[in-house]
Amino acid sequence: MHTLNPFPRKFRFIVTSPQFICFTFIIILFQFTILDLISLRIFLKFLLKMPTIAAGRRSSPVAISEVGDTTPQKRKLRSNSAAKDGLDSSVSSSPMQTPSPLKRKSPRRCLNDSPKALGIINESTENGAGTNHKAVSLTKSPVKRSLSAGFFDKPIWNATDVKHLNAVKEALHVSTSPSAVVCRENEQNTILEFCKRCVEQESSGSMYICGCPGTGKSLIMEKVKDALVDWAKEGAFQPPDLVSINCTSLVNSTDVFSKILGKSPQRKKNSGSSSPLKILQNSYSLKPPASGLKMTLIIADEMDYLITKDRSVLHDLFMLTTLPFSRCILIGVANAIDLADRFLPKLQSLNCKPRVITFRAYSKDQIIAILQQRLAVLPYIVFQPQALELCARRVAAASGDLRKALCVCRSAIEMLEAEIRDSAENLDPAFVDGRICHGDTFGKQDNQFVRVDHMALALSKAYKSPVVDIIQSLPQHQQIILCSAVKLFRGSKKKDTTISELNKCYVEFCKSTLIPPLSIMELSNMCRVLADQGLIKLGQAREDKLRRVMLKVDEADINFALQGVRFFRNCLQT
Repeated sequence: MHTLNPFPRKFRFIVTSPQFICFTFIIILFQFTILDLISLRIFLKFLLKMPTIAAGRRSSPVAISEVGDTTPQKRKLRSNSAAKDGLDSSVSSSPMQTPSPLKRKSPRRCLNDSPKALGIINESTENGAGTNHKAVSLTKSPVKRSLSAGFFDKPIWNATDVKHLNAVKEALHVSTSPSAVVCRENEQNTILEFCKRCVEQESSGSMYICGCPGTGKSLIMEKVKDALVDWAKEGAFQPPDLVSINCTSLVNSTDVFSKILGKSPQRKKNSGSSSPLKILQNSYSLKPPASGLKMTLIIADEMDYLITKDRSVLHDLFMLTTLPFSRCILIGVANAIDLADRFLPKLQSLNCKPRVITFRAYSKDQIIAILQQRLAVLPYIVFQPQALELCARRVAAASGDLRKALCVCRSAIEMLEAEIRDSAENLDPAFVDGRICHGDTFGKQDNQFVRVDHMALALSKAYKSPVVDIIQSLPQHQQIILCSAVKLFRGSKKKDTTISELNKCYVEFCKSTLIPPLSIMELSNMCRVLADQGLIKLGQAREDKLRRVMLKVDEADINFALQGVRFFRNCLQT
């Protein structure tokens, strides 16, 4: 076989010649020499730095930073640290020099040298002895700063004093009206400007105020009434007649027109045998000189109680503001947000739909601000700041109802009263007398204000429902029956059904969860057990399967009680 040579024939002599081999050896040796020189240079450089590192424990940070092996940011931090320690800035550039025997501080541990220490303020005041450094931390959130501010400016109240207790409970009572409204300034100004414009122009208008319970709707309307009368007197306007109606106190929904009519003596003269609605319509149909009527501000609180099947009362009430010479300002207040859209569709077609203002639920910060405003009138401290924050967070997460927050705070005070009373009964009289003789106020600083544990007990008491506990302790099939009833009634207008229809929904529920269903006779017996516990209501019929079933508990309680079980939660959400 012919072996293939990689080199052409004319280069074979050159490659195998001694001159070529010596030349190659010299090149390789030269390369190793260059590498050794580089390594030697690095090693010498390291030896030159060794004295500086050894002396760095005694030298200043400035001397270290001048070696050149650090970043500009570190050199700047170390120079600032040296300036803080009072070292001389003109340090020799020699790496071996140790200008100061002081121990060097790490620049990352210095207060001013850390780039993240933006919330620290250094105040240095020079006196005869030297320099005094004071550090103040500003890293707290605005809410926590407002809670902690002024906590120790007032003395702690005496929880055993009856006058103190009555004053605190009165300040936190729902019926106590604060001197100024906080967290609702925008809504109050909007309503007041609307009423002012109607009075100035002597024109009618309607407004609907809606929002969740406990969001300050009724309180704002009381403030608006007083502010409107004061503004009219100062501006030389004729103050309007004020008619405030709580619709829950009406026997019949049509009595609202009698209430409006009974506030004006001019309208009583024209009463006759006509209905109150007809008299009001005739009065607002006359020209102002002939009628001689003032502007009337009508505030109908809890307006949703006026809803009837034909919705005629609610419609006629709002139509009073659309009459040609109406001088009526109607403001309705209710909880339903879509009342005007659902029950007054004709008003929108007549282009007289009322203006809608929505009061949103209070947030955590707003509840804290309102509670602090009520407690600010007291000359002593009652609540621990963290206790108020806990109350505000829990109430804001649940409903945002300020009335609930006030009720929880009053309940927490009662928890403190019970604790002090129990501790006084269990203490040894000789031990207490000995502490008093030594001038010690036993437990005063720790037990006199409402703490977090008191507030936690009050919150658990306020939001604990016995119905939820009963539903959670039921057997599985009884819980399935309740879930089946919730799904059957959801989305439909009917509120009751027969056991036969409930059994169909119950069987479907069991099949979806792969649980063997019970017979209809066993289902009927379980319905009797649920009726005995007050969870459902059973009607009478000749056959058990024809008996009517109706839920006696809220759907939200059933959802809340069973939300911890996955298949219950999934079935109720579909």
